[in-house]
Amino acid sequence: MDYLEVTIEVNSEFAEIIIAELAEIGFDTFLENDNGLQAYVLEEDFEERAFKSLMEEYSEKTSLFYSLKGIEKQNWNAEWEKSFEPITVNDQVRVRATFHEASSDFPYEIVITPKMSFGTGHHETTSQIMALQLETDHQGKSVLDVGTGTGILAILAEKLGASEVRAFDIDEWSVENTEENIELNDAKNISVGLGTIANEQHQEYDIVIANINRNILLSEMNTYAEFLKPGGTLMLSGFYEKDSTDIESECSKHQLKKTKLISKKNWAAVVFKKDEL
Repeated sequence: MDYLEVTIEVNSEFAEIIIAELAEIGFDTFLENDNGLQAYVLEEDFEERAFKSLMEEYSEKTSLFYSLKGIEKQNWNAEWEKSFEPITVNDQVRVRATFHEASSDFPYEIVITPKMSFGTGHHETTSQIMALQLETDHQGKSVLDVGTGTGILAILAEKLGASEVRAFDIDEWSVENTEENIELNDAKNISVGLGTIANEQHQEYDIVIANINRNILLSEMNTYAEFLKPGGTLMLSGFYEKDSTDIESECSKHQLKKTKLISKKNWAAVVFKKDEL
């Protein structure tokens, strides 16, 4: 399957909100740069009318230019490799690609092959979830990673001691990439599936992680609660801090209580606990 690449030149203060808007109409991968951003969507998922309407809306608010072109998988990967640099989280986790040198300066090092999948650790939503994972006891725990992207959160869960990790994504390339990254990190306790949570066999987990977007989180919250053990931990991200009230309100309907919220560049990540029986 081919992707469409949209390059948008826009003031940085608008880049984040445009990313959120694009995510709502099918775009699933984003790369910010000094001039704005690049966004990617499967050709078959591209909604031209919705996209043009969005560009017109923001053109009225700020100076904005965009271009659109088809891009093949291998070409996209080459461009991504040029811009991909290692990242660190709380001086404990280092995420690098296969073409970077290894480092022994961090307790945890994750190696990934960056492809079309979202979730390299560079975006605030991913890095904040990783920070929350570092604060959460994973030893001997079961973990469900909803919309796994590159598998980075699932891999960190195993490195933190999780005994069973289930990861899935609706994107075939994400599943392929996750499987590659699992092998690169010699992870033994992670299984991967293609689909949504509706396709998953019901099982209760100690920890459920979902880094997606506001609308999907709200629509699937009842299912996350069903897949979570009493007393279990739910970690959510992929939405703006201003949307955290809506997220918390929906969680409260399913016996999920907020225990921590962190934010960076207006993106939020929140921890909830499910009530004990």
